[in-house]
Amino acid sequence: MHIYTLRPYQQEAVDNTITHFKRCNDPAVIVLPTGAGKSLVIAELARLARHKILVLAHVKELVEQNAQKYTSFGLTASIFSAGLKQKSFSEQVTFASVQSVVRNLEKLNEFYSLVIIDECHRVSGEPQSQYEKVINTLKVNNPNLKVLGLTATPYRLGMGWIYHHHYHGFVRGTKTSPFKRCIYELPLRYMIKNKYLTPPKEIDPAVAHYDFSQLQTDQFGVYSQKDMNTLLQSQTRATFSIVSHIIEQSKNRQGIMIFAATVEHAKEVLSYLPKDESQLIIGDTKNIHRDNIINEFKNKKLKYLVNVSVLTTGFDAPHVDVIAILRPTESVSLYQQIVGRGLRLSEHKTDCLILDYAGNNFNLFHPEVGSKQPNPDTEPVQVLCPGCGFANIFWGKTNEQGQVIEHYGRRCKGLLGEGSAQQQCDYRFRFKECEACGSENDIAARQCWQCHTTLVDPDDKLRAALNLKNAMVLRCSGLSVTLLPEQRIKVTYFDEDGASCDEIYDFSNSKSRHVFNSYYSKRTKQKNAQIHWNSSEQVVELQSVLSAPDFVIAKQHKKYGWQVSDKIFDYQGQYRIADKS
Repeated sequence: MHIYTLRPYQQEAVDNTITHFKRCNDPAVIVLPTGAGKSLVIAELARLARHKILVLAHVKELVEQNAQKYTSFGLTASIFSAGLKQKSFSEQVTFASVQSVVRNLEKLNEFYSLVIIDECHRVSGEPQSQYEKVINTLKVNNPNLKVLGLTATPYRLGMGWIYHHHYHGFVRGTKTSPFKRCIYELPLRYMIKNKYLTPPKEIDPAVAHYDFSQLQTDQFGVYSQKDMNTLLQSQTRATFSIVSHIIEQSKNRQGIMIFAATVEHAKEVLSYLPKDESQLIIGDTKNIHRDNIINEFKNKKLKYLVNVSVLTTGFDAPHVDVIAILRPTESVSLYQQIVGRGLRLSEHKTDCLILDYAGNNFNLFHPEVGSKQPNPDTEPVQVLCPGCGFANIFWGKTNEQGQVIEHYGRRCKGLLGEGSAQQQCDYRFRFKECEACGSENDIAARQCWQCHTTLVDPDDKLRAALNLKNAMVLRCSGLSVTLLPEQRIKVTYFDEDGASCDEIYDFSNSKSRHVFNSYYSKRTKQKNAQIHWNSSEQVVELQSVLSAPDFVIAKQHKKYGWQVSDKIFDYQGQYRIADKS
């Protein structure tokens, strides 16, 4: 007999899981914000299971938290975790740390019906990863093993979205994403609006900020410790004033978590805090000492807790009402995990103060894009697909009126059709055209998806043209259209140095009209409107929306002078494009 009542959204997540796995064995994801009660959803799924199930997490705190929630309802479970000094698979439900299980794969010699992975954004899908080894071992005894992941943040920097299809009818990751389908998602805004979480109160601290903008990250958005230490050593005055500001802001607050950039930085931060009320946890902190510090903090014997990258997940102290961020991150998921530490409900807590001293500038409630921000002046924008009408979210730029003036989306994310026959919409906002069959391909594609012809590398085209005496390459910075007699137009391409060349289109000729449309129908400035050009007058009148190619290649003709032989759009390669230093 169980003595808990699921919230409506938790019940919906459970129902969706059962419906999904009755239909197919595709690995699935549930997305619930931090504090939404993932452990309760896990407990209910574990209770309903008829066969053995395994609940995996990557840190012992999460293993313990999930197991305690389950056993608090009078249910029995095994724990398999070296950190918790228990190693048993005897009960129907086992809560385990993935590291401990990987070292004991030979013990997974029974039939398991389900694996649940908490904080599943850590799953990479790599064949040799710890999670894959566990899953593959379990599939020996059950080829139809169900795999369910739970996370608040379903994306990884450097990889993007961890799932391919969303149950609301759109595509996010790729066919190689480790999970096939997101089967339930609840927005953070819903949780706060319905009083399931504490409202965040984001304050832009008026004191000195760290300037991390000059630091470079690797492909996963990670900053080098050495670079950060070098920068922070020159800003000790800023650190002192920032910590003083935190203390000032926290006078009437209960629990303050401070996220530092490096170990050296954390030690400096600690030195400015009240000694008897503050402690530091880093990766090297011994387990027993670490557990004592966490217990003292949870019991409010400590007011300030400084840490470096170790308390972003699996840490639950509901009384925390100040989050101070003194480290940079390009990962929205990490930022949300950090802020999530302060959003749980607690007595006498009306909000949680978010103090960001590192200029991360993430909007907690913004729709997530899932790819690295292309440059600092972009923001998430909504772009309707002219093909199917789906509202995509891409990185982009807006004008003062809030209209999208540019975006970086490549292909529509909408899903068409029903069930297993669903297909991603084939509308492409940016594309590389196959010269053999005319099909549109992704701008990074090497081979045509339709006819499998090898696509010509734009860099090879440019290199070849630059080596020819009778060829000219324009680094195109714009174009203009002039009306000529008899339904003809002249398109002039010009580069940043003033050089130019022209080409003529005859709109009274259907072939010529078709060629112009093949280049410019989809290539409009906003890249979210498809225009079918019917007349020369229409092109002249609306020429301001035409999107110029990045390069124009022209060859010299004895009789007619320079003739445009090729245009390269949506270029990504080693050559500089116009107006980019």
